[in-house]
Amino acid sequence: MTLMLPAIPPSSRSITGVAHDLFGALDGREGVLPAVRSVVLVVMDGLGAIPLRGHAGHARRLTGAMTKKDVLSSVFPSTTAAALTSLLTGVDPGRHGLVGYEVRDPRTGVLVNQLSGWEKARVDPAEWQRTPTVFETASDSGRPAFAVGLAEYSGSGFSAATLRGAAFRSAGTAAERVALALSLAEEHEGSLVYCYLPEVDKAGHKHGMASAEWVAALEELDAAIPTRMPDGVGVLVTADHGMVDVPRTRHLILDEGSRLHDGVSAIAGEPRMLHVYLEDPARTDEIAAAWAAGVEGAADVLTRTQAVEGGLFGSAPTAEAQERVGDLVVPARGLWALYDGTADDQRSQGMIGQHGSLTPEELRVPLLRFGAFAR
Repeated sequence: MTLMLPAIPPSSRSITGVAHDLFGALDGREGVLPAVRSVVLVVMDGLGAIPLRGHAGHARRLTGAMTKKDVLSSVFPSTTAAALTSLLTGVDPGRHGLVGYEVRDPRTGVLVNQLSGWEKARVDPAEWQRTPTVFETASDSGRPAFAVGLAEYSGSGFSAATLRGAAFRSAGTAAERVALALSLAEEHEGSLVYCYLPEVDKAGHKHGMASAEWVAALEELDAAIPTRMPDGVGVLVTADHGMVDVPRTRHLILDEGSRLHDGVSAIAGEPRMLHVYLEDPARTDEIAAAWAAGVEGAADVLTRTQAVEGGLFGSAPTAEAQERVGDLVVPARGLWALYDGTADDQRSQGMIGQHGSLTPEELRVPLLRFGAFAR
C-alpha cells in the first residue's frame, strides 16, 4: 500500500517556505512579499483555514484579509511538534527530526514527548534538533530576533529546540503578546519577531470547535490583530496545523488483549497518527497486514519504508529522523482516533479537537497579510 499527501490547491505553498519569504522581505529581494523594515510572524496554533472560513462572522479582521489563495499546506504529521518546528526552521520533519508528537529514541528505547517530555526522556534539544532556526539565521546575519509567548514556555525543552537564537519575551493576553511583538519590530529595525498564540488550539482540544469556548478564543485572536500597524512592519498570520472534532463514536480502542499488540514493543505518536514500534522488525510486513485488517476503514497502515519513500515526512529525510519513525505509521482517516487502551491514553480520550493526520481540515492553514505586507 502507498499513501501520498492529498492534493493541495496549486496556489498553496508549504509552511516550510514562510521563513524564506520573510527573509526575502527583510533583504529587499523581489518575491512573494514586498520589502519591509521589520517582520512579525504571528502563529495561531491549531487554526485551520477551513474552520476559519466557516466562522467568518466571528473573525472579521482575519477573514477580511483572506482570499482563496491565502492557504498554506502544513506538514505531516500535522501536529505542533513537527509543524511548528518546520515553520521555525524552514524544513520538513524528515530534515529537522521531530517526526511526531511522541516518538521513540532509537538510542535508548525511551519514548520522547517532544512538546513536554524532554527532561523526563533525558534528551538534549540541541542534539536532537540540530537544524538552524530562523532566529539563528537572523542573528548570524546581524538581525535582531525575538520570540514572544507565554511565560510558561520560556526555558522548555521544545523552546530550546525551536527558539534558539531568539531573545524570549513574555506577555499575558493574546492582544498583549501581539502588541509587544509589534513594539519590538518597530523599535528594532531589520528584526524578525515571532509571536505565538495557543488559545484556539487549547480551546479546541478541550471543548471542540463547535463550542462557545472555541468561538470565544477565535474572537479573542481576531481582536488581537490591531487595525493600525507600525509603519514599515510587515505582519504575517498563519498556523502550524488545523484540527478536526473527533466524536466518541469514532474512537477505536486497541485494548491490551487485542491481537494488534502482538509483536509490538511500543505505540507512540497521538490518536490521529500512531508510530508503532515492533519487537522484531523482520515481522514488519506480517504485522502491517494484521494492523491493516484490524483498523480497516479507520486508518491507513504503512511501513516505515512506505511512509518515507512516499514522501510523507518530506524529501530526503535524514537517517537519524528515519530511525525515529515507527516501524508502522498509522494516520487516521476521516474523524477517527486510535487509542491503545493504557491509562494515559484513557485520559486523552476526553480530548475533542484533534490533529496529526492528513485531512484538509488538519493540513490547510491560512496565510494572512497585515501591515506593510497588506495588499
